[in-house]
Amino acid sequence: MSAVSKDRWLIVGLGNPGRDYSHNRHNVGYWCVNRLTRLHGIKLKTSRLAALGEGEIAGVPVLLVKPRTYVNKSGDAVGSALSRFKAIPERLIVIYDDLDLPSGTFRMRQRGGHGGHNGLKSIIAAAGTDEFPRIRIGIGRPHIDGAPSWEPDTVGPWVLSDPTPEEVEVLRAAVAKVAEAVKVVLSDGVEAAMTTFNE
Repeated sequence: MSAVSKDRWLIVGLGNPGRDYSHNRHNVGYWCVNRLTRLHGIKLKTSRLAALGEGEIAGVPVLLVKPRTYVNKSGDAVGSALSRFKAIPERLIVIYDDLDLPSGTFRMRQRGGHGGHNGLKSIIAAAGTDEFPRIRIGIGRPHIDGAPSWEPDTVGPWVLSDPTPEEVEVLRAAVAKVAEAVKVVLSDGVEAAMTTFNE
C-alpha cells in the first residue's frame, strides 16, 4: 500500500440505526464517522443500506459509510458500497467497538480476523478478505461480582446500553483521536498511524 493514495478510501463506522441506539456503546463507530463529517465538511446522504458521504480528507478522496443495517449485517452495506464505488478492500477502514479493550482506548491493525465481532465477521464475508485496516475502540467488558463476564445475557445489554457520563468523556476523547488517526492513515499510511496512535 502506498504511503499516499489518490484512490478512494471507504471509511466505515459500525453501529445500529435509529434514535434508540444512537448513544449506545455499540455505536461508537457511528460516532467516529459523525465526527469526520463535521471536521471535513462531508454531508451524509441516506440510501437503502447506508448513509454515505463523499469528500476528501488530507487531500485523499473518501467515502464515509454508516451502515443502516443492524451491526450483525454490516457486510450487506459495505459489500454494496465496495461494488458501487469500485473500491478495493485494502482501502477500507472499519471502525468498531471492542469489549476486550479498556473503555476509551483504541488500537489499529492492518488486517486480521473478526475476533468474535459479528459486524466485522459480516464485512469479512462480504469483502471476501480480512486484508483491510480496522480500528477497535474499547468499550470495556461488563463485570459481575468484580469479574469480567462473557455471558451473552450480560454482554448483550451492556453493548446496547448507554455509557456512564464518565465513560462518555473518555469515549469522546478516543473518537477525537481516531479522527486524527484516520487522517494519518490517508496521508502517511497505516504503519505510520499505528506507530503514532496504538496504545
